[in-house]
Amino acid sequence: MKILIFGPKARYDLYLPEFVRDIPVEPVFCGAPAPSLQAAADHPDAEVIFADAITPISREMMDLLPRLRMIHSEGVAFNAIDTEAARARGIFVCNNKGCNAGSVAEHTVMLMLMALRRGITGHAAVKAGQQIRFKEQFMVSNAPELGEQSVGIIGLGDIGTATARLLRPFGCKLYYYTAHRRPPHAEEELGVTYLPLEELAGTCSILSLHCAVNEQTTHMVNEDFLAHVKPGTILVNTARGQLVDNLAVRQALIGGRLGGIAMDTLDPEPTPADHPLVDLPPEIAGRAVYSPHLGGITSGVFRRAHRNMWNSARLLLEGQRPNFIVNGL
Repeated sequence: MKILIFGPKARYDLYLPEFVRDIPVEPVFCGAPAPSLQAAADHPDAEVIFADAITPISREMMDLLPRLRMIHSEGVAFNAIDTEAARARGIFVCNNKGCNAGSVAEHTVMLMLMALRRGITGHAAVKAGQQIRFKEQFMVSNAPELGEQSVGIIGLGDIGTATARLLRPFGCKLYYYTAHRRPPHAEEELGVTYLPLEELAGTCSILSLHCAVNEQTTHMVNEDFLAHVKPGTILVNTARGQLVDNLAVRQALIGGRLGGIAMDTLDPEPTPADHPLVDLPPEIAGRAVYSPHLGGITSGVFRRAHRNMWNSARLLLEGQRPNFIVNGL
């Protein structure tokens, strides 16, 4: 079975499960994140695609692969794949559900702490020989502890749930919004309280995004949403940049509606230096914390993800359904 892989060979070699050596597969490495249609045209007998979560897999590419049976995201997200086109062809679209939940939750808490405790600006002050000056300013800034915060988790899937579990011991008040409210026993077990989205926006001092990208959630953090946010709120995004209206968030930060942002994901990626949430006026630049989309990048995540991907390929070879099908087949 031929598998087109849109991702670095070195990564696949590093995380290759032992059992793959015993199954009849032919991996073909095609590069990423912008696969050419030529790769598909050169390998029309391919039955599987493995693709980085931000690599677009289009209807046009699928049309060049008459034997294609499965498209597997290397991550959890699958919004770059034309799932409807795949469904119409009977092609499974799969993801690595839950493989990165613990890692992204850890990263989320780190970003919250860095935003609250001025991790970036404090680091810069020490390097500039301004330690005491910064410390004295910080002591009169009324800097809060994480445990004093009310945190709104927007999206309570695997990652949102893992984030709630990590935050609970800090003593935070935890609220959540999701499209389908959890049953009372689940809320009690996590220590979370459900609020409608607009009420949650106006209640919480930290808002943390954990939604998938779809028609309903794209640019959900927009001007209307931000109008409900109480002044000084910190916005954390370890989900996808497309959830955020960049210009609306920029204006909310400049105007003080948002007290800070902590972003692991931005739209677009690669992110240019003149991005509206990166190229900020000097007087507010210190209220922004960034990381380069590292939330789900750990060795443990890749081991779990690649084991699941290759296992799904093995299941196809055995005439069975793959794991974690996301396009309704």
